[in-house]
Amino acid sequence: MPPAGLLPGRYVRRRPYIYSDAEIKDLVRAAGQLASAAGLRGRTYATLFGLVAVTGMRISEVVALDREDVDLDEGILRIRRTKFGKSRLVAVHDSTRQVLAEYARERDRIVRRPAAPAFFLSEGGDRVTACAARYNFAKVSREVGLRAATTNGRHGRGPRLHDLRHRFVVSTLLRWYRAGIDVEREMPKLATYLGHVHVNVTYWYVEAVPELLELASRRLESPKEPKA
Repeated sequence: MPPAGLLPGRYVRRRPYIYSDAEIKDLVRAAGQLASAAGLRGRTYATLFGLVAVTGMRISEVVALDREDVDLDEGILRIRRTKFGKSRLVAVHDSTRQVLAEYARERDRIVRRPAAPAFFLSEGGDRVTACAARYNFAKVSREVGLRAATTNGRHGRGPRLHDLRHRFVVSTLLRWYRAGIDVEREMPKLATYLGHVHVNVTYWYVEAVPELLELASRRLESPKEPKA
């Protein structure tokens, strides 16, 4: 047996936290109540967190959205600044499109002369940063009881903003398995929607979540229907 430490350690992904529907509603509601002088802060983060939850977009992609990237007529988001340099289009549900349109109207009413072309703005008219989004997410997470209270100004430990992306993937896969959909055939579509470079990154969720692994195992064990 080789001595411990001889071989480099293997990267281990952090197991995702899967938010419940009620927890997401609490987070969005608490974000909407964030105090600010003109009232834009709450609207911005409630809309931003909700968008991550229903699309699985990376927070870096959401804050990078410019106004021209958000087609409020067709409900299409253009992702240009991705983690791996790949561009893609993200279609959103009509209810999401309506929420984005409502936010845009209030944003333009409050910020008459924006300092950036960003879709999501601070009250000063600047682009919202990923750091600011994580800070405010940690704040509302403590308010709804998902993170312990802190006294040193730190974020504290607990479910992350990025876990909203994980939740979207897991919820999609669970819905497919339960509906009897051919997940193997649909997986490349989900990987493309998420902006994954390799489909095996998307498959990781199956082994990371016990319920998904069990459903996948049952699917493999079930007899195949004969081809016509």
